[in-house]
Amino acid sequence: MSKIAVYFPGIGYHCDKPLLYYSRSIANRLGYETSKNVSYTYNAGNIRGNEEKMKEAYETLFSQTETELADIVWKDYDDVLFISKSIGTIIAASYAEKYGLINAKHVLYTPLAQTFLFAPNHAIAFVGTADPWSRIDEITQLSTANDVPLTVYEGCNHSLECDDALKNIETLKDVMQRTRDYIEKSVVL
Repeated sequence: MSKIAVYFPGIGYHCDKPLLYYSRSIANRLGYETSKNVSYTYNAGNIRGNEEKMKEAYETLFSQTETELADIVWKDYDDVLFISKSIGTIIAASYAEKYGLINAKHVLYTPLAQTFLFAPNHAIAFVGTADPWSRIDEITQLSTANDVPLTVYEGCNHSLECDDALKNIETLKDVMQRTRDYIEKSVVL
């Protein structure tokens, strides 16, 4: 079986930060030998709360993603895994929708509400209660409506971290265990 894992970072959360770094290691050990780190840039300052800038950021990053992934022949893969963070969750879900990758599995780290506009299939999500980018009640409702299991971490921010380094390590371990379990158990036909 041919497997590919694609990593969609956030604007300030690149693929070598903990959530994406360790999930990449887990996916590799689970047989996703082909992987692609999407790399994109957007430098328009703070976009939180500014709908116009958010739309512009999305369009810019989506276009860069299409260019980065243009050479991938998706039909060559039996198993497609998208692991994404923040605005990357919107990019991953909308990319899967646009390119008909309905069987792609999604791991959504700190998804934004707009992610659920694209109804990601076969997904799991993680968010913190102190995340300034997300309203927890809204993300919970959207996750439930889309049948996306959601794990919520008390006191964690948009990086799923808090002020306590040891708690951060425990949280990261839990997130990675749940990520591993999801990837191992999810079989998409």
